[in-house]
Amino acid sequence: MPDSLRVALLGCGVVGTQVARLLTEQADELRQRVGARLDLVGVAVRRLDAPREGVDASLLTTDAEELVTRADVVVEVMGGIEPARGLLLRAIEHGASVVTANKALLAADGPSIYAAADERGVDVYFEAAVAGAIPIVRPVRESLAGDHVQRVLGIVNGTTNYVLDKMASEGLDLEQAVKEAQALGYAEADPTADVEGYDAAAKAAILASLAFHTRVSIDDVAREGITGVTADDVRWAESTGHVVKLLAIAERNDNDGSPGVQVRVHPALVPADHPLAGVRGAYNAVFVEAEAAGQLMFYGRGAGGAPTASAVLGDVVSAARHRVLGGRGPVESSYADLPVLAPEAAVTRFQIRLEVVDRPGVLAQVATTLARHAVSIEAVRQVSTVDDPASTAHLLITTHVATEGALRATVAAVSELDVVKDVVSVLRVEGS
Repeated sequence: MPDSLRVALLGCGVVGTQVARLLTEQADELRQRVGARLDLVGVAVRRLDAPREGVDASLLTTDAEELVTRADVVVEVMGGIEPARGLLLRAIEHGASVVTANKALLAADGPSIYAAADERGVDVYFEAAVAGAIPIVRPVRESLAGDHVQRVLGIVNGTTNYVLDKMASEGLDLEQAVKEAQALGYAEADPTADVEGYDAAAKAAILASLAFHTRVSIDDVAREGITGVTADDVRWAESTGHVVKLLAIAERNDNDGSPGVQVRVHPALVPADHPLAGVRGAYNAVFVEAEAAGQLMFYGRGAGGAPTASAVLGDVVSAARHRVLGGRGPVESSYADLPVLAPEAAVTRFQIRLEVVDRPGVLAQVATTLARHAVSIEAVRQVSTVDDPASTAHLLITTHVATEGALRATVAAVSELDVVKDVVSVLRVEGS
């Protein structure tokens, strides 16, 4: 057995700095867990002159290509597609096991990394790529490998959860809540990846791939961010016993007898008594429904340097143990090869808010239009508007389950009715 293993670190931002610190501060304990000393042999950075508190400057290098060729375990926390992909493939080619927190790369081109690692006989670990410190990849990938996962429902982006929580608890509008998240470091200067749902979509693709043993890329994920959610939407949600959350949803759909995978990210109304409704601030939670295990929930900090570094170090220990004791970690499982279904096939309930002319017969016209498109009404609530109570009203319609395609056709038809002044909002209802 080797007495020591060489660890190379790619990236030294918030997460990378914490990984370097933990490797140094916990060196003795990590050695006991692994069975060999973990020697940090280099940290690849873009600039050598940037301040990096707590990181030995002698370890810094701008030559990442050379660094990965002399490591037993390569940790990638630099993010992005390139040069991360090329560096990981080069590391694997030279026999290194790899640990990555790069959700964007795995969601876009994970199979190329998995295939290269499988051919070379080395490990690929990526717990930190989804939900930070929350152990969700390993349970879905390994603990539930003998079960049939039916659905994964998750809050996997802490920034948007913080924003929506502030809108609900303090009545802020979206722009105000985003600025507050930026001031606290929860959101980037450019929050597009978070508020438009790209970050959550990448994580949804990874979880769907693991849960359903099927290759799912970010391009397969139907995506809708929170930029269309208003403070008014949040208030209406509360009045009907719901909370607005940005959800990542991956589910097996067998409704027509032909199994497939449905993966989507969008704002949704979650019943106030559902466990996900109580996830506050920048926290994440993933709710898994499996045939034998039943309902499971994983909750914790989804971002931040220390929490994410904790997940990275857990993977480093696993990969390093295999280098010392032999054996391999789990490999890609895509045997099911289920088709990824079109967004129109998604089945859920909807809440439609309309501004209508306040006169007899309006509800009948709207209900007839819904029925014509095979969308049935579960409940209706009508409220006169404050500005013009004599002539305008709000109709809040909750439907029974319907397909996304039917709903879109229905909304288009309803918007053409003379009695409908505006389709104010359409939100899915999940978790009930």
